[in-house]
Amino acid sequence: MDFKTTNTADATEVWLTGRLEFTDHDRLRDIVELVEQSRARRFVIDMSKLDFIDSAGLGMLLILQEETESRNIKMIVRHPLGDVKRSIELARLGEIITIEF
Repeated sequence: MDFKTTNTADATEVWLTGRLEFTDHDRLRDIVELVEQSRARRFVIDMSKLDFIDSAGLGMLLILQEETESRNIKMIVRHPLGDVKRSIELARLGEIITIEF
């Protein structure tokens, strides 16, 4: 998985590409670091270019949710498509995380 970020006054946005899976656990630290440094009120994770997510990747989203929530930052997962959307729906993450389809 690769990612790029942009910051605005209101949001930190992260665009994920490729596959989010167990082997990306180290990259999660980089994204958590972005949360820790963010002064924005929203943390947006755009998944429109993400091709695949496994159960470890779903768990990483939950970790990010906890990190943002502990800092009073609203996390939004935006535009999951195809198999990624299906995995998120099957895991019922929309009950915990704000998902913008």
